[in-house]
Amino acid sequence: MALRNIVTKENEVLYKKCRTVEKFDERLWTLLDDMKDTLYKAQGYGLAAPQVGILRRIAVIDVGEGLIELINPEILDPEGEQRDVEGCLSCPNVWGYVTRPYSCTLRAQDRNGNYYEKRLEGIFCRCACHETDHLDGKLFIDLVDEFVEPEE
Repeated sequence: MALRNIVTKENEVLYKKCRTVEKFDERLWTLLDDMKDTLYKAQGYGLAAPQVGILRRIAVIDVGEGLIELINPEILDPEGEQRDVEGCLSCPNVWGYVTRPYSCTLRAQDRNGNYYEKRLEGIFCRCACHETDHLDGKLFIDLVDEFVEPEE
């Protein structure tokens, strides 16, 4: 396993739509393991493949409840609303308020290609939406309604 370099908002790869994952093989597993290590080293909540220069629909999330691997994720049945401060490993020292659904259903595949669904709430829903946005070429800074200083 290896750490991957995290690209920043100046890199055009972050603004491109990612392709669907079709092969569930050792190459994918290595990428997932590398992304996990990179996420933990960077002390983030989530990391999407384009943030390490890979245009595939892959993300990893850990909001304190253990690592979840998202392959070809979809956000379904969003409900409610939550507004909170977000940051991003690809936008160092930039923070701002973003409104997202309070809850949603995540439909994705695991590293073996098996589909799963999970109902998410709060920070878990926020993070899944944030990472899924990355896979569609969107950054949180495009959704911010109020930027804040890092110490707030």
